[in-house]
Amino acid sequence: MIGGTISRWTMSYFAAAIVWLVGAEALMAAGFGFPSADLASPDTLVLVHMVCIGWLSMAMCGALLQFVPVLVSRPLFAESWALPAFGLLTAGLIALLSGFLALGGRLLPWLWLLPLGACLLTAGFGLIAANILLTIRRIQSLGAPAAFVLVGVISLCATIALGTSFATQLAGYGRAALDPLLEFGVPLHAIAGLGGWLTVTAMGVSYRLLSMFMLSADIEERRSRVTLLSGAATLAVAVAGGLVAIGTGTGLGDILLWSAGLGLVTLALYGRDVVDLYRKRKRRQLELNTQMAAYGFASLIAAAVLGMALAAAGSFGRHAGAFAFLSAFGWLSGLVLAKLYKIVAFLTWLETYGPVMGRTPTPRVQELVVERRATIWFACYFVSVWTATTCLLAGAGAPFRVAALAMMVATVGIVQEFVRTRRLADVAEPLRLPNGATAPCLLHSR
Repeated sequence: MIGGTISRWTMSYFAAAIVWLVGAEALMAAGFGFPSADLASPDTLVLVHMVCIGWLSMAMCGALLQFVPVLVSRPLFAESWALPAFGLLTAGLIALLSGFLALGGRLLPWLWLLPLGACLLTAGFGLIAANILLTIRRIQSLGAPAAFVLVGVISLCATIALGTSFATQLAGYGRAALDPLLEFGVPLHAIAGLGGWLTVTAMGVSYRLLSMFMLSADIEERRSRVTLLSGAATLAVAVAGGLVAIGTGTGLGDILLWSAGLGLVTLALYGRDVVDLYRKRKRRQLELNTQMAAYGFASLIAAAVLGMALAAAGSFGRHAGAFAFLSAFGWLSGLVLAKLYKIVAFLTWLETYGPVMGRTPTPRVQELVVERRATIWFACYFVSVWTATTCLLAGAGAPFRVAALAMMVATVGIVQEFVRTRRLADVAEPLRLPNGATAPCLLHSR
């Protein structure tokens, strides 16, 4: 990426995402939403969409704007679309959350905010998806990591379509024929969003980031494509098969069972690939981001084992919240926070010292961070997530709130490390800003 283009608004996406994450953690610590409220309550829907759209999707969009050009070795189709998409996503999420609060009686009954928010989000995600697809379209041969992103974007479109339908129905503007979709289709929405858009995309990006940051050989194309095909089949069976089952009234039981089996196969194949990347690395001493990513992968394995155990015990429905929590905060959030630690430092280094490379002494990327200090915050975060999951399984509401508060404190500590990196606060003064280098802005690139 030396000499490559830095996306101007990637840091803005990351900053907004972090605000939504800390806000969601604060609400959980205050007892708002699940487990203090029902899993399907409007308050819980507020939390779910703050995390899945505000935090995870915002962070993913920011990362894709920067790294899709790296995956395909082509410039982003339209850098100028990034800021309008950011505005639409932010406005849409605020409108959607306000609609949920109105649905729960916390605001005036302006249920029209639900479809308005869905429309704004559709427009924002549409710009992101079009930008990514038009960038990928420029290449003749699609590599496996870019193919993962393509499947993830298709899943995003399915997630948006289902979510817009739900918002319209909840606001009272939908057709009666779609009532079964609202009643039974929420699992499909969750699978398309968490399993397709977020997890499959994270898989594709992680292939390239792990190989880049560990100096590891890329996974053999054939092997990674087998993993991709398994993941795509899982999503096709779950979403397309689920829609057919709802339309015909045959029930989702068998469809969800088949998709769960295929999903486990996909996770096993992905785990094999990740272990191979770690085993073949040339950088023997693991940096903090790859160490903490390993805890994210461990959380993914733990979530899969937990899901199987709950299903075998016949209690998955009762503990679905714990499974979703561990998947969202242990696996996805843990991986994103770990990778942001490196991405923020790497992009800050490129932005500040790239223009003067070879003309004056510059620090290494690792000299922008202090891993010993950050390790404490990451350790607190993962321990808090695992503790909170245990509390959910045990039905311990008050201890869960304490664990959520600890998560928030740890997250703020990690964010403080990001800010110090952007401020070059830990770079030795002689190398901090050599002639020709420019101090980076906190919230965007120059």
